[in-house]
Amino acid sequence: MEYNAIFEREEDGGYSVWIPSLPGCCSQGDSFEDALDNVKEAIELYLEDAEEDVFDEGKGIKNQFMVPVRIGLGYA
Repeated sequence: MEYNAIFEREEDGGYSVWIPSLPGCCSQGDSFEDALDNVKEAIELYLEDAEEDVFDEGKGIKNQFMVPVRIGLGYA
């Protein structure tokens, strides 16, 4: 299985990370690598405890995608 993870660099150091398709599934770490390892564990624990409706059509990762959107600061 593969999930999109959103990482946010914290002002005081480290990273927060969450999984948009798994509500409430989040973690953090002092480094990117720590945060990545921690969120992998969080996903595994989340899925062990999750109800079957997490995998219902419309809630799974296959129905989501991320697209980077770049905007300019000036107007045309």
